[in-house]
Amino acid sequence: MAEDNKTGTITAYSIYSIEQKKRTKINPLKDVYPPLPQKKYEVIYADPPWDYGGKMQYDKTTIKSENKDFERKIFLSSAAFKYPTLKLKQLKELDVPSITAEDCLLFMWTTGPQMANAIELGKAWGFEYKTIAFVWDKMVHNPGRYTLSQTEFVLAFKHGRFPQPRGARNVRQMVEIHRGKHSVKPVKVIDGITKMFPTQNKIELFARNNYVGWDNWGLEIPDEKIEIKTAEELEKELRENGNLDFQTDKEKQIQQRFDLKASLNIEDALF
Repeated sequence: MAEDNKTGTITAYSIYSIEQKKRTKINPLKDVYPPLPQKKYEVIYADPPWDYGGKMQYDKTTIKSENKDFERKIFLSSAAFKYPTLKLKQLKELDVPSITAEDCLLFMWTTGPQMANAIELGKAWGFEYKTIAFVWDKMVHNPGRYTLSQTEFVLAFKHGRFPQPRGARNVRQMVEIHRGKHSVKPVKVIDGITKMFPTQNKIELFARNNYVGWDNWGLEIPDEKIEIKTAEELEKELRENGNLDFQTDKEKQIQQRFDLKASLNIEDALF
């Protein structure tokens, strides 16, 4: 039977841990991710696959056919159930300096628990930490050790001088939008960065999208290029084209009242 290393007590976790070690492996970074492009960029946007107490481990019993470039396998943390997570040491091995232009900004996603690691990683990649560029209020909270967590952050780092020319100067720091699928970030952030730096060479690291105007690097990049469109822009476009198949809560209430009046032939004064 399996015993807990600290207490000597047999637990379900200790049994799972032993079985997991038999089935898992730690792959070097170069064996999982493709090489970085041979190009210099003035803007780098990164969403590192932070490790939360685990390793870049895969359960070799759960290979899925849709994963072409790597074997997505189960590990303990919720993040690693979705994609291979990387320890800080492994993230530092990524040769970001090789794609960094003389004057370059790095925008990096992080959570509260990973804030110090994100700053350390930015420095390891050759950047100086400057400020919090974006704060994402996910509108729902998660359990937290200290307070209930509901925000993520995009830190801004600088290498050399500020890239020129500068575009929009009215992009807001706060992004308030409901959390979607695991680790999917609001389009409003990359849209804001694009508006601030419309002419610079830009790349998204650990990307899951293939946006027009951006190069990208990662494991889950679709083949087809798409335009960057925020939720507000998509809604406006659908309304203008007459293809909007949903209504806001207020619109639904008004429509329901109208339908009720029509069906009952009730005067407006009663409503």
